[in-house]
Amino acid sequence: MTHTPPAALPTVLVVDDAPIDRLVVRRLLEGSEEWAVVQAADGVAALEVIARDAPAVVLTDLQMPRMNGLELVEQIRDRFPRVPVVLMTGSGSEEIAMAALQSGAASYVPKRRLATDLLPALRQVHEASRTDEGRLRAMGCLGVRRTRFVLDNDPALVGPLLRTIRDDLLAVGLCDATGATRVNVALEEALLNAIYHGNLGVDSALKEEGNGGAFHRLAAERRTLAPYRDRRVRVDVHVTPARARFAVADEGRGFDASLLPDPTDLAYLERPSGRGILLMRAFMDDVTYHPTGTRVTLLKRRDAARDADPLPAHAEAVSV
Repeated sequence: MTHTPPAALPTVLVVDDAPIDRLVVRRLLEGSEEWAVVQAADGVAALEVIARDAPAVVLTDLQMPRMNGLELVEQIRDRFPRVPVVLMTGSGSEEIAMAALQSGAASYVPKRRLATDLLPALRQVHEASRTDEGRLRAMGCLGVRRTRFVLDNDPALVGPLLRTIRDDLLAVGLCDATGATRVNVALEEALLNAIYHGNLGVDSALKEEGNGGAFHRLAAERRTLAPYRDRRVRVDVHVTPARARFAVADEGRGFDASLLPDPTDLAYLERPSGRGILLMRAFMDDVTYHPTGTRVTLLKRRDAARDADPLPAHAEAVSV
């Protein structure tokens, strides 16, 4: 009797000049049995590792000798745009972390919250960076895509939807692989906010109090109860070679959009709440909330680095 060997685990490259910190992260990752781990002591060594065998995700500290985290993000964006980067942030590194998010990083995890937040962040970014190469080749003539999705409150639907959108962004040439990953991370935050906070009415204060288990238990319960179970999330997508526009609407009670936290406040890098808004504004060119708080519109313009390329003269493809 033969046994099929398990699929190879995706690899995380952990970059940190502190051996103890690398050990802590490696144990967290290997203990999950979801990831294989390789390590580098600084950005220069990390680039050498990536050039030999690109990992699924890079997880990097920010303050390191020879090449800091911001410089590493910029180098990876330029040389290896298919490799997403997650930052490990700490007190005193907020400004460089924000600069790295603006320059190409796909997400971040506060070092003091690694035990609870690291694995979800890596899963999110890895999923957002996946590309169906066969579908992408088949869609090489795509010029414009208009699509409407209507979702129930199952978060498992978000990943497949985002993979479709990622392929559309790459097919029309709006952005490179790094940009598409960042758009997907921002959209996932908008969609999960619409599901959890909008339709299901689960308060993010539960996470602020460190009670993520209670947050997800309440969400699971409400998915089976009226009126929550009957609410839907509507997503309108319009993708062209020049820009992409996404409108995400829920059927919840809404909120006063004028009371949203300032996403440029660096203090939010260390808090579990406010994360989604920060990532949406860091990765999108414009984020606008309807005054009722039940709809958010996100705009992504063509990457500046691609402006010199002529826009593809494709026939319009519309799906509604």
